[in-house]
Amino acid sequence: MSGEDRQSELAREHKERQAQRAAEQAAKAKRNTFIGAGVAVALVAGGIIAATTMLGTSDAKPMAEESPSASPTASTSVPAVPSASPSASAGPVSCTYKKQTDAGVPTKFVGLPGRKPNKKLKQMTILTNRGEIVIDLMTEQAPCAVNAMAFLAKKNFFDNTKCQRLVTPDVSGLHLLQCGDPLAKADGVNPTDGQGSSGFTYPDENIGMQYNQGVVFITQPSGAAGQNGSQFAISLSNDNSQLPTDYGVLGVVSKGMDMMLGLAKDGKDLIVNPNDITGDGGTTAPKQPVVIKDVRVS
Repeated sequence: MSGEDRQSELAREHKERQAQRAAEQAAKAKRNTFIGAGVAVALVAGGIIAATTMLGTSDAKPMAEESPSASPTASTSVPAVPSASPSASAGPVSCTYKKQTDAGVPTKFVGLPGRKPNKKLKQMTILTNRGEIVIDLMTEQAPCAVNAMAFLAKKNFFDNTKCQRLVTPDVSGLHLLQCGDPLAKADGVNPTDGQGSSGFTYPDENIGMQYNQGVVFITQPSGAAGQNGSQFAISLSNDNSQLPTDYGVLGVVSKGMDMMLGLAKDGKDLIVNPNDITGDGGTTAPKQPVVIKDVRVS
């Protein structure tokens, strides 16, 4: 049996298992969305989200086991920036970052960001081996998340890292690309993919919004609070409404959606790990690797 046939068979078997376990899947899906195997706190993803993968940071499994949904919209138009969150503050902001002490969570610690965010930052540009992704930042609504990303970018934290998770609706019920695990192998096998973090956490910001196509959000463990880190997820369609709206939105993609949508049209473009499908570890990784070469916040 060829590799593609085997992956197709795995996807088909997964759908059959989903039908048999419909009653238990809703609760299990939420638990697995961004929690890694055996790890209580891991940073998608932005645990897409992570879910982390992403979707997992935190996240180890941001995007595991959700009910299949309709095919994603074919539109690649740039979405409008979501309206401001009620938590947006026009005054001075002081951010709180805490070093992680969780045993067993793989981290790449490069220090703690400063407490005073630069609220003039407007864009985050991700240079990858497949093209450029530009994100219009919601700095007023998420100043500490933007500050953390700017700090990590300046420290070259993301350089030469791989986006560890890509999922499509036919395989997992979600359509997301998750990045930000500094130690991910993105091979669809490594059981700690999606668990790697920046080694620090910070409180939630800009929550309560839907993750429509182009929305970028910070991932953390499902049901957790204040466990944001380095992982983030990019929504690739409007079919992610089943995700809880307690992941902080960082911004919206204004360039690069065509490239990301071209990464996978269905499960045949993924490295499907059966352990990931059932929520036991690893990732559903893109066959066409997405390697981050540099991140710039300006």
